[in-house]
Amino acid sequence: MSTQNFRFKQFTVWHDKCAMKVGTDGVLLGAWCPVTHHPSPTTNTPFRVLDVGTGSGLIALMLAQRCPDARIDAIDIDEAAVKQARENFERSAFSPQLSVFRSSLQEWQRVGDTCANAGLYDLIVSNPPYFRNSLKNPDKGRELARHTDSLSYEELLQHSARLLAVHGRLALILPAEAEKEIRLLAERYSLYCARVTRVYCKESKPARRVLLLFGITESPAHGITTIEDSLVLENEIGGRSAAYSELCKEFYL
Repeated sequence: MSTQNFRFKQFTVWHDKCAMKVGTDGVLLGAWCPVTHHPSPTTNTPFRVLDVGTGSGLIALMLAQRCPDARIDAIDIDEAAVKQARENFERSAFSPQLSVFRSSLQEWQRVGDTCANAGLYDLIVSNPPYFRNSLKNPDKGRELARHTDSLSYEELLQHSARLLAVHGRLALILPAEAEKEIRLLAERYSLYCARVTRVYCKESKPARRVLLLFGITESPAHGITTIEDSLVLENEIGGRSAAYSELCKEFYL
């Protein structure tokens, strides 16, 4: 991998201008989250995706590759990240599917209205800020990208619930220790947990990350079963496990 870019099978992600570089978390979320669409029988609307905190645009590009009929809005509060994502989108074969805007999630409906991009989403994805009560980074862009000061877990859930279509899904990747908190908060906004995948670097180590999929319910989620599974990233000799390789086979060279 170059320090300037990361090459995938169908696109290259340049990450020299944005704070957060291409990493395993983003690749996992982009490959794992569902792209099932429930179009309106009368309007035949496209599959609409919102990528919150897009950074280099990695996840948006992965979803564009996976779902050719998707229309993807990517947002970020960092100007350098927005510029970087726009350049990556324009260099890719998926450019017609992708739009990027400088906006917070909290402000996105108002900004979206002015951009004629208002509407509900079939899928919202985010690899959100996750550091709290920790030492701030002197790099302001990296600090914004990594700390929850700009987007708390509760704000993420609240505004995602507001922007999701009836059959919409919210897909997140978070530190494993945040699972209990985020699932309790989700209930406050009528979001039920449809799937949990706990991610282990090695089988013998504690879970490092958790992939979470939420859907909307208008009533208490009685009878709703959460699918729970796990993913181990490394095999016994330190390479990619068979499951990890299978998940990401359409992307990694």
